[in-house]
Amino acid sequence: MVRKAAGGTGRASGAVKGARRPEVRLPPLEPHEGSALEPDGDYDGLEFRETDFAGQDGGGARCMGCALTGCALDGARLHRARVLGSVLTGIRGVGTDLAESTLRDVELVDARLGGVQLHGSVLERVLIRGGKIDYLNLRKARLKDVVFEGCVLVEPDFGGARLERVEFVDCVVKGADLTAATLVDVDLRRAAELDIARGVDRLAGAVISPVQLFELAPVLAAALGVRVHGDAGEV
Repeated sequence: MVRKAAGGTGRASGAVKGARRPEVRLPPLEPHEGSALEPDGDYDGLEFRETDFAGQDGGGARCMGCALTGCALDGARLHRARVLGSVLTGIRGVGTDLAESTLRDVELVDARLGGVQLHGSVLERVLIRGGKIDYLNLRKARLKDVVFEGCVLVEPDFGGARLERVEFVDCVVKGADLTAATLVDVDLRRAAELDIARGVDRLAGAVISPVQLFELAPVLAAALGVRVHGDAGEV
C-alpha cells in the first residue's frame, strides 16, 4: 500500500496534463412529482430528493440539469442512461446498473455505493468527491477529465479501460485492477493511499511520486519476474 508523501505537490505542470473539472450550472429546478422511473424517460431540470428508486427500470433514460439528493438506487436498472450537467449528492445503493451509460459534466458527492456497474460507460468531466464506492466496475470504460477527490475506492476494476487526464486527489484506492488498461496523463501522486492488486505493468502514462515508486517496487519487481533477495549468496 502506498501512502501520500508529506507535503504533496499540487497539480502537475509539464509532466502531465491536469483534468478539466465539470462546470455544472443547474437551472431553476422543479420538484419531481412522479414516482417510478421510466425506460427511455426524459428528465430535465428536476430535483429528486430522498426518492427511492430501488429496483426500478430507467434504462436509456436521459437526466439533464438535474439534482439528486439522498436518493436510493439499490438494484436500479439504468443501462445506457445519460446523465448530463447534473449533481448527485448523498446517493446510495448496491448493485446499481449503469453499464454503457454516459456521464458528462457531473458531480457525484458523498456517495455510498457498492457493486455499481459502469462497464463500457463513458465518463467525461466528472468529479467524484467524498463518500465510498466498493467494487466499482469500470471495465472497458472510457474516462476523460475525471477527478476522484477525498473518496474511498475499494477494489475498483479498471480492466481494459482507457483513462485520460484522470486525477486521484486525497483519496484512498485499495486493490485496484488495471489489467489491460490504457493510461494517458493519469496523476496518482496525491492519492492518500494507493494499492494496485493487478496490472501494475500498465502504469505507463501515469505519474507517481518517488515515495510511491519506492513502495510499489516489490509489486513492480514481481510483475517483471525479478527476484529480490537480501543475501547475495541466496539462489
